[in-house]
Amino acid sequence: MAALGRGGARLLQLTLALIKPDAVAHPLILEAIHEQILSSQLLIVRVRDLAWRREQCQRFYQEHAGRFFYQRLVEFMASGPMRAYILAHEDAVQLWRTLMGPTKVFRARYVAPDSIRGRFGLTDTRNTTHGSDSAASARREIAAFFPDFDERRWYQEEEPGLRCGPVYYDPEGGVHCPRPAAPASDLA
Repeated sequence: MAALGRGGARLLQLTLALIKPDAVAHPLILEAIHEQILSSQLLIVRVRDLAWRREQCQRFYQEHAGRFFYQRLVEFMASGPMRAYILAHEDAVQLWRTLMGPTKVFRARYVAPDSIRGRFGLTDTRNTTHGSDSAASARREIAAFFPDFDERRWYQEEEPGLRCGPVYYDPEGGVHCPRPAAPASDLA
């Protein structure tokens, strides 16, 4: 059950959205994915471009160590730049997972052809995106990609404005922001 904020409104949930090196290597695909996020009900809270070394990828995917795809996944994720987002919505984890589409690209093309993976996925490893599978995973994954992000502070200082008021997308910062209230003189 979602936590409630002041006034009984559901708090926004956070999730990690990761755009993998196969998509980041192609600016038009990266832009199309960004536009698909903006067209959804998801709010962009933070965004950063980064590249990880092999060791960082091994730590992040350690739960898959020993599985047949582990080494291929680690090498691929360390092969080039990635883009990481923190996204917000009342049901951010599920909404992002729906936007991504099924993990298996062939299935995504068949059952969700308009999903990100259905449109841009190449293989089951080079499937364009990663997303948290639960709120607990999101907290852990956000901490890995955004070590300076203070979730508690965000919920206190930024979440109420994004949840309760009108918001706009700031292309300079690449994030959604609460729309400032109109000055009293504008209301007269």
